[in-house]
Amino acid sequence: MEAKEIFKKVRQIEIKTRGLSNQIFSGHYHSVFKGRGMAFSEVREYMYGDDIRNIDWNVTARFNHPYVKIFEEERELTVMLMVDVSGSNEFGTKKQLKEELITEISAVLAFSAIQNNDKVGVIFFSDKIEKFIPPNKGTKHILRIIRELIDFKPEHRETDIAGALRFLTNAIKKRCIAFLISDFINTGFEDAVQIASRKHDLIGLRIYDRRETEMPAIGMIRVKNAETGKSMWIDTSDKKLRNIFRQKIQEHGFYLKNVFLKSGIDHASIATDQDYVKPLVNLFKKREARR
Repeated sequence: MEAKEIFKKVRQIEIKTRGLSNQIFSGHYHSVFKGRGMAFSEVREYMYGDDIRNIDWNVTARFNHPYVKIFEEERELTVMLMVDVSGSNEFGTKKQLKEELITEISAVLAFSAIQNNDKVGVIFFSDKIEKFIPPNKGTKHILRIIRELIDFKPEHRETDIAGALRFLTNAIKKRCIAFLISDFINTGFEDAVQIASRKHDLIGLRIYDRRETEMPAIGMIRVKNAETGKSMWIDTSDKKLRNIFRQKIQEHGFYLKNVFLKSGIDHASIATDQDYVKPLVNLFKKREARR
């Protein structure tokens, strides 16, 4: 993609997602994702009703008059976007590709974070860590992230969610909010999810295309695995084959539901032909209701 075209796409996504963030998400984001606690701000003279546990004895002794410590909520957070860039996200049959939807959602979350004065970082992953952008603040940093989301070319095409979560756990030392954005066409990551969710506030966003959940009866077609590159001919008019496909999809759905349930992480599923605003707002409201 040429530089001029990249700039144009970055600008389009910036305008759309910044607007959504300003109008819809900023209030929900601020109320849902709290700071790490209370941080020391200043000292002032003791007033009637102040908690005596907050008396600063060193300052009190120096001025021979009681002074108390004042604390403010420590608002600054670190937000990590864990973005699946494997080959299976280059798919979409209606409104857009999965990777395009992932880009928009990541941009909305990033703009919501910087409006809250939070740091934002990104982990691009396939079956290896493709790129790590350390957390930082500012519009310039966010635009760099969006540019990478649009034009990033992974070296590998398969998926290893467990490996990405292990990297998160090792690379980010302090507790953060981590959005795991993937189509979750992968297994064997349940232990890594549980470990990561104990250290960080982990949230799963499953991006899917409705055609992945059903097989239409349209006769002989050639299908290709976007991650392995293998292709084969199948007869979609075979009812038994369609039933096997449906069963496999249901089993994987049960697997994901069980992983999220056991680890206690919040999650939402968003289809490529769906407006992502509603499921994200519902996710935020669900978290608000528990506070």
